[in-house]
Amino acid sequence: MEQTTDRIAACAAALRRHRFEVETVATPEEAFEIMKRTIGEEKPQLVSFGDSMTMRATGIIEWLRGQTGMTLLDGFDSSMPRPERLEIRRQALLSDLFITGINAVTTEGTLHWLDMVGNRIAPVAFGPRKVILVAGRNKIVADRPRSASAASRPRRTSPATRASARPAPRRASAWTATRRTASATPAWRCCAATPPGACSSY
Repeated sequence: MEQTTDRIAACAAALRRHRFEVETVATPEEAFEIMKRTIGEEKPQLVSFGDSMTMRATGIIEWLRGQTGMTLLDGFDSSMPRPERLEIRRQALLSDLFITGINAVTTEGTLHWLDMVGNRIAPVAFGPRKVILVAGRNKIVADRPRSASAASRPRRTSPATRASARPAPRRASAWTATRRTASATPAWRCCAATPPGACSSY
């Protein structure tokens, strides 16, 4: 446990050196409270998300569905035809707040994704005014070479996402962030929780 705590601390320190805002938490419930507080401060009118089991474990999406005064763009509603879901994911680029997960985060302070259609990578790089990234302690690796293995690790799918899960096509893209992008207005946040549930934002 002490070794895990040290890795989380090293990861957080490295991210701060790259100008990320960092919050570490012990439970998904704490991560939820941080995200809820951030949303209350930002007061977004248009919110969207990139699918993530870790993010869903916090309960933030269910909470957002019940909020008034904001619109939630859900590009993962399996009742919709795939073209409609993809169009909503494009619209997410113009959201005020975007929430998603990370495939791997290193103790060197880099973030890594392997994305099937790029709907998580694109909004993280450019578009939304605020981004919250969610990462569990299981996503922390030592360095970039190890991140490739972690990013490509198969993930379990929930009933809500299983219908849309497909093998990654050849155009699947990998992307790495070492610092806040020029387009990001506020800074990033990254939290590590137990079990896999945490948060981060930029």
